[in-house]
Amino acid sequence: MGSSNVGLIGRKVGMTQVFQDDGTMVAVSVVAIEPNTVTRLRTTERDGYTAVQVGTEVSKKLSKPEMGQLKDLPKVAKIREFRVDSVDDMSVGQTFSIGDLFVAGDLVDVTGVSKGKGFAGVIKRHNFHRGPKTHGSDHHRAPGSIGPGTTPGRVYRGLKMSGHMGDERVTIKKVRVVRTDTDRNLLLVKGSLPGARGGLILVKKA
Repeated sequence: MGSSNVGLIGRKVGMTQVFQDDGTMVAVSVVAIEPNTVTRLRTTERDGYTAVQVGTEVSKKLSKPEMGQLKDLPKVAKIREFRVDSVDDMSVGQTFSIGDLFVAGDLVDVTGVSKGKGFAGVIKRHNFHRGPKTHGSDHHRAPGSIGPGTTPGRVYRGLKMSGHMGDERVTIKKVRVVRTDTDRNLLLVKGSLPGARGGLILVKKA
């Protein structure tokens, strides 16, 4: 079934802890996922690949091309695409909710944008060791050597240096679904998820 690969768009609510049936307590992240509407189907014949495009939330303002695409559909604000094996069992306008795709015990891949940390040094950004603080050293949190001299006469690409940290698209794979609350449209998954409270989260089966 193609729908087994469909993901849902949600918002990170925060973290809490719940008790499982065996009495153990587990830390969970709560994701609020309103029903997602299928806004477009990609086919191999027309697009060169198969995917399903889903949308959620209500938009206050849409561009004319967006209005044209969503002519007879809800005016969604957030649209994302998920690759699927087949779109034969899906149709535009169809909705997917938590109960349709996920049950407790499922393993899911969760994608979000990590918290931005601003400009960070090599110790915070790459876990470098600091230099000595005694014997007259002034090399405390500096990065150290960045390469030899005449050969190659340049700094290699990809060297770990200070720079912008965080605010990146991050995917955590194979996170376990602890509980689904279909009445309140909440998905509880084990552990922490990338991003701040209120951040956009994509969830699909692993």
